[in-house]
Amino acid sequence: MRDPRQTGTGFWKSLRVGDINSAVASMRGNPSAQQIAFIRSQMRDQRRPEVLGTPLDELETVVFDLETTGFSHQHGDQILSFGAVRTQGTSIVQEEKFDVIVNSGTAVPEVITHLTGITQSMVDAAVPLVDGLHDFMAFVEGRVLVAHAAGHDKAFLNAALWKTSKVRLTHRLLDTMMLAQHMFPDLPGYSLDELLYHSGIPVEGRHNALKDAMMTARLWTSYIEVAQREGYAETLGDLYAFLSKM
Repeated sequence: MRDPRQTGTGFWKSLRVGDINSAVASMRGNPSAQQIAFIRSQMRDQRRPEVLGTPLDELETVVFDLETTGFSHQHGDQILSFGAVRTQGTSIVQEEKFDVIVNSGTAVPEVITHLTGITQSMVDAAVPLVDGLHDFMAFVEGRVLVAHAAGHDKAFLNAALWKTSKVRLTHRLLDTMMLAQHMFPDLPGYSLDELLYHSGIPVEGRHNALKDAMMTARLWTSYIEVAQREGYAETLGDLYAFLSKM
């Protein structure tokens, strides 16, 4: 996990530049106007149609995963950690990773600690949600997002974006589970574990956001190769067209 003193945001950034009032506000979890403005700016012009013509072997994505306090943001569950890695075409950019635990102001259930290894003391010492969200969106920039069972992650991202900045996610988002369902319609199941096994990808450290993102990235890049080899798609637009077919 990245040291929050090196992320360039929140309390540590304010303290470095000598603004102790902003530093204290950030430490208390109060988002700054600059953070909110930046997050809002990242939601603009993210669905430009010209991106659809990008060849899959040139497409830049951010494959990500979230760990959360539960499965229902409608009932108060919150994000606990972000994990992400960048890809370009069929290559994972190994040096471009994002990993941070955040404090969303919600208690960590014991069952979630057992599942993820994230404890209440780790969350209490973590950066506020808005800091982690700011840094995550800076890592993503304008890239296409990829996740497994992406509806869950999108819902929690949207809840966090609305809570902190009153905006919704506008980035293009692809789902490796949906891709697998179209490419391999006869598989018995489409969980991440099942698809990793089907693709011969070792399962290592499940329910850790960064490790899950890395395994999903390996799955995603292998699916690009399948799409090109089988003639399903050559560009991002082709891929969306393929996914729209029943």
